[in-house]
Amino acid sequence: MTFTEQANKIFVQAINDYHLTDNVDTPIRNPYERGTIEYRLYLKCWIDTVQWHYEDIIRDPHINPEEALALKRRIDQSNQDRTDLVEDIDSYFRQVYSHVKPLDDARLNTESPAWAVDRLSILALKIYHMREQVERADATDEHRQKCQAKLSVLLEQQMDLSTAIDQLLEDIEAGRKYMKVYRQMKMYNDPSTNPVLYKK
Repeated sequence: MTFTEQANKIFVQAINDYHLTDNVDTPIRNPYERGTIEYRLYLKCWIDTVQWHYEDIIRDPHINPEEALALKRRIDQSNQDRTDLVEDIDSYFRQVYSHVKPLDDARLNTESPAWAVDRLSILALKIYHMREQVERADATDEHRQKCQAKLSVLLEQQMDLSTAIDQLLEDIEAGRKYMKVYRQMKMYNDPSTNPVLYKK
């Protein structure tokens, strides 16, 4: 099984587990051993799934402003958790390939493996929810057909991205590409770099 076959399987598992209750306050029950890549992948997709539903809720035009502000704070924290976890996944990859000596002509990739995995997790969510639209009994045929066309594109995109990630990992292992990881350094979450916070 390739890395992305494993990842996509875990993403589907996390999404399905969340939708057993379909509630953003449902506590996570990660079935994998802490510290493993499987644990990280499940947690990654769980965070993405909860945030997907935060984003749905906050777009309610009738949402209470106080509730919206509280939800915005949760979205901010979720974004930080997501970024921290992506960086943790990249640390995992760096450890896995720490023994590899890059070739003299090795090239750098435009993004790290974990940020590509981040996009793969989001794609799994898009596919799940687009499939929901395709199967909606209360929608028009036209709506379902449009969503089916979009679903086909998403599935192709998932296949292409999965292939690209697996190829990137093969290239890193063979020394044809090398990893560099830049921390995101989100300034708005840091009281020392956000002027609204440090000028208080």
